[in-house]
Amino acid sequence: MKTLFITALLAIIITSCNHKAKETDGIETKSTSNELYACSMHPEITGKKGEECSKCGMELTEPVPQKEATHNHNDGSHEHKDTTTVEAQNVQEKTEVSQESTKQFSTSEIIANYLKLKNALTKDDSKAAAIAGKSLLKTFNSTDTSSLDTKLKNELLSILEKGSVHAKHIGDNSGKIHNQREHFIMLSNNINDLIITFGSKQKLYQDFCPMANDGKGAIWISEVKEIKNPYYGAEMLSCGSLKKTF
Repeated sequence: MKTLFITALLAIIITSCNHKAKETDGIETKSTSNELYACSMHPEITGKKGEECSKCGMELTEPVPQKEATHNHNDGSHEHKDTTTVEAQNVQEKTEVSQESTKQFSTSEIIANYLKLKNALTKDDSKAAAIAGKSLLKTFNSTDTSSLDTKLKNELLSILEKGSVHAKHIGDNSGKIHNQREHFIMLSNNINDLIITFGSKQKLYQDFCPMANDGKGAIWISEVKEIKNPYYGAEMLSCGSLKKTF
């Protein structure tokens, strides 16, 4: 009789433990299903693990830190902050900071010196082009990047570094207008990237010459709508077409 009682008691205990284990499993599954993951390249894009990033198509693999709910017991109310909302607010704040830092940086002086160089080449004036190239290099070297966030600062430094190489070559090669024009091709690409990233306070035009760069074509930036080709000057001054307006 005693053995039968012990057996029955053990059966009850085992059944109870199994029921609690199932409840725990259910809680863990629910918690896991609600966990958010982000794209490693675009942390503002979140979703379930394994889903694709809407910007680059990569899988969402980076766990998003979950913030605990905030409880306010002073007035008897219960306040809960959704972690998704908090994450979205953080992304918006970062975006606003990035836009604000871009506004604080002006491309005006760089563009002004570039346009002087461009206009010298349209007039076949190698000496004036060299002087403008040196002025542009000086502007590149003195550009203040302190107002920019890390990402934009790195982008600007990359543009300035590449542009400086070509501006220096143009400045050092007075009398060799063919070589100056070759480097002006790459310099124009750098200035184009600068305007796309940081904008311009004045209206500008992106023009295209199909014959420059050994027939591969090349762009340049101009402050006037009329085509004045810096790659051929008086030889083919009106050769080219308007491609884009900034």
